[in-house]
Amino acid sequence: MKLFGWQWLAVSSMMAGALAAAAEKRPQYGGTLHVATRVALASLDPADITQPDSFARRSVAMLMFDTLVTMDENGRVQPVLATSWSPLNQGGNQRWQFHIRRGVRFHDGTPLSAEIAAASLRAANPAWNVSVDGESVVIERGGFESEFLAELALPRNAIVKRNADGATSGTGPFHVADWQAGKKLTLAADENCWRGRPFLDTVEIEMGKSFREQMTALEVGRADLVEVAPEQAHSISRAGRRVASSAPVELLALVFDRDAASPEEKLLREALAWSVERRSIRSVLLQGAGEPAASILPNGMSGYGFVFPADADLPRARQAREQVHATPTWTLGYDANDPLDRLLAERIALNAKDAGLTLQPTPSASADVRLVRIPLASPDPWVALADVAAPAGAPAGKTGASIEELYAAELAVLATQRVIPLFHLPVSYAASAALRDWALRPDGSWTLADAWLESGKP
Repeated sequence: MKLFGWQWLAVSSMMAGALAAAAEKRPQYGGTLHVATRVALASLDPADITQPDSFARRSVAMLMFDTLVTMDENGRVQPVLATSWSPLNQGGNQRWQFHIRRGVRFHDGTPLSAEIAAASLRAANPAWNVSVDGESVVIERGGFESEFLAELALPRNAIVKRNADGATSGTGPFHVADWQAGKKLTLAADENCWRGRPFLDTVEIEMGKSFREQMTALEVGRADLVEVAPEQAHSISRAGRRVASSAPVELLALVFDRDAASPEEKLLREALAWSVERRSIRSVLLQGAGEPAASILPNGMSGYGFVFPADADLPRARQAREQVHATPTWTLGYDANDPLDRLLAERIALNAKDAGLTLQPTPSASADVRLVRIPLASPDPWVALADVAAPAGAPAGKTGASIEELYAAELAVLATQRVIPLFHLPVSYAASAALRDWALRPDGSWTLADAWLESGKP
């Protein structure tokens, strides 16, 4: 009996420990999550075309707003505010009907309707033909089904209720509690969210913070989720920090502000592309992060990125340069707020000099060629390619369903010589030990709909 008693005591202790451990891991309601970003948003409207795309902007938008559909980590389209959809006819410009979810309300209490959804999509896409059919939204648009649905899933196509005074309201898990444009955004949990109340009470987002400021805030306990520079992700992870990185979803490239004016200028741009020592830059300046690239789309997205040679070819660069009698001095613009961008610009200028070209790095926004980071808009390759091509003034080509057509379309963009790809980079974030169940979306943004803060209390 005595032995049995001790055995029961041991089993009871083990069960109590297991239950306590399980209780600690069970999601907890409450708390304020502190987030920091480099981007200083001037507007919260996801369709505001004056605001450049960024991973932070996407993340913030999807805390407040919902789209008709979304794409999961496997590239499959899932319903959100649309419960189902179907084509109304085939061929040419197809008409798609989306059945709007019932029982959803905006943060201001207004019921979601097909009329509001249609007005939101028209505001974001003036070229689309959007109409209402009962409780459904009908969109007439050309293109293939997968591409169109992937575009609808973009945060910029979120459903927004816009008032006459410019105020916006969404259906997402959080609503705006306080907004100081460009500085700070405070979001509060929507108690009546159609998907259920989020675990967090509040999310406070500090904007315009450098990578160093963000990491300092994380280290002293003033932030729970911060951005990490690609070249620092590995060292921060080795130091014991919780770091999560996406697949390569950002294109680092040289972008010219205009088309080449002559065959000679095209040769000089070709020489510049061949002169850049991408692999040594990745090893030294990027600390092994990212992938050297000569294609716009990452290999994991297109399947053919490896066929574009990313190695420098100095003899070929010099040969192209020698066919031009006089070479101009190009200004090379970079982000003055990013120390790495300055180092990259200086290194690219040195590589160009070896080929007989002259590049003058400058932090000025006005330059002949700029070093830019382009967040790829979507995991869908057609949507991502079109988004890169448009700002560069390059045609994205006719969309299609085959890899061969996609390859031909990318070749057409590269042939304009407006864009010289350099690297495909992941997006990385560091989180405090208390933050649980946050996740990265396929587009590199983060989601906090199911996130919670562990209090450490049993």
